[in-house]
Parts: sequence; structure tokens; C-alpha cells
Amino acid sequence: MAAGAIRCVCLTGPTACGKTDLALDLARHVPLEVVSMDSALVYRGMDIGTAKPSPAVRAAVPHHLVDVVEPYEPYSAGRFARDARRAIEEIAGRGRLPLLVGGTLLYLRALRDGLAALPRADAALRASIEAEAAERGWEAMHRKLAAVDPDAALRISPGDRQRIQRALEVHALTARPITALQRETAPAGAAGIEYLVIALVPDDRAALAARIERRFDTMVAQGFIKEVEKLRARGDLRPDMASMRAVGYRQIWSYLAGEIDWAEARRRAVAATRQLAKRQLTWLRSERDCERWEPLEPGIAARLRSRVDAFRAPAP
Repeated sequence: MAAGAIRCVCLTGPTACGKTDLALDLARHVPLEVVSMDSALVYRGMDIGTAKPSPAVRAAVPHHLVDVVEPYEPYSAGRFARDARRAIEEIAGRGRLPLLVGGTLLYLRALRDGLAALPRADAALRASIEAEAAERGWEAMHRKLAAVDPDAALRISPGDRQRIQRALEVHALTARPITALQRETAPAGAAGIEYLVIALVPDDRAALAARIERRFDTMVAQGFIKEVEKLRARGDLRPDMASMRAVGYRQIWSYLAGEIDWAEARRRAVAATRQLAKRQLTWLRSERDCERWEPLEPGIAARLRSRVDAFRAPAP
């Protein structure tokens, strides 16, 4: 470990694997502040469907990068890297442990490795891709992406129009896969920070799927549908915005718009969340410098406390 480096712990893994509970347990043992690494928690007014920590939890354990933008505002991996680094440095300056918690793995890569130098958006090309998608459908565009960049297609959902469009745009502009350009990024984001990355990777995928389904039903019981009703009523949001494409939100939006019935909305929301977890697990298989732990392992909380204590201990 480099002398004088900031020590930062990252707790990541697929959705619904127990990251938050472990983080709160660790906070009772170590003076820490949480830096959210979740692309949905940045949005104000999106609380239930994102499993956002309650005000009481956030009062007890300081959280950063939660409720930082309105749902109509963009928030990028590049901005996250800047915001997170600043938060990490400030937390360390207070003598506390920065703890990254979340499953948006692109954010971790942006923070730790920097971002690829990608071409700027091309309005004419984007319009052409949109026109082709209107004719053929986005699933066909996803198959087109799989033909030129199979790695990107594995990571991008067939329903993620924005990322499909961007990957196809980059390939059209450079004749190279976006994933190849991203792999060429020179490590730059981690200067002065040492990371301990622990990924919760469940062996029992069926148990994770059941947990996802139960959590969705709990969110509905807590008022998830009313939350989306309120967002729709604002008048400044559209279903194609990044915030409203978050899993659960886009399916409930379709239900409230009368496009599908509740049984279908629930089925789609649970399926989309399972697909998200699958993509996160696929990404984690290629993640470097990452310890992979079974989240249902007995005594995992005590093991985490011990591992963090060892990581924070000064070098002999």
C-alpha cells in the first residue's frame, strides 16, 4: 500500500444481495461515511423503488451522492468519478473511512480507472439510429450491437435504448467496439487512493431471484405505485429519460399509462431486475482486484469487520 494513500473500501454486488445491511453493520464498528455508488439514488423523489436509505439511517450514518439531481437532469459516470473522489478525500480528511456502496459498476470503473476517450455525440447519426430503431425495434438494434460488440451487448439490456444507441454510435464513428476503447483507458482515477473492493456474489442464483421478487412486492406495499404516480404528475418527466428507465419505474409507468395490466407490469419489473442482477454478475466476473464473497456465508458481517480492520491498519 502506498505511503500516505487514502484507504477506501468498496462494497458492491448485484441488486438485492444485502449490501446496505452489511454497510450499516460495519458503521456500528468503524467510523465511516457512505458514498453511494448507485445510478438511481442520485435522483430526488425516487425513494421507494430505489431502496434509498431512510432519513433516519442517513442521519445516523452520513451518506453522499444521494438526492443530488432532479429526475430530469443527466448524471454521468464522469460526474460520479469527480463527485465521489471529492467526497472520499473530504471523508478521509475528517479521519473517517470512505465506504463506497452500490452496484453501478461503471461508476467504480470510472472512479478507479478513469474513462475512455470516446467521440462526441453526433446528432445526425443519432437521428439515423433512432429512425432505424423506430422501423426495426430496439431488440433488433440490440442484436445489431451484439454482432459488432458482443461484450457490450452482454452488459446492455435490450431495453436500454440510450446505451444501445451510444454503443452503435461509437462503433459507427470509430469502426471499433466501445468496449475495446474502454479497455484502453489508462489507469488514472485511482491516484492517491487504495481500494479494497469486496463483491457479494451469491452462489445460489435462485435464492437471489426469489429475494428480488420479495423485495419488489415489499416496495409495492410501501407505496411504490403512488411514488411513480407522483413522478408522472410532475409534468417534467418522460418515460424515455434515464431516471424513468430505472427498473421498476418504467414498468409501473407503463401500467399507469394503461399500456399493460398490473400482472404484466409486475412480471416485467421482476424480470428486468433479475436481468440487471445477471448483468452485474457478468461484469463482476471481469472485475480486477476484487474479492468475491458469498453474501449468505455465516458470519459474513464479522468477517467484513475483520477484513476492514486489517485493511485500515498502518503498515508495519
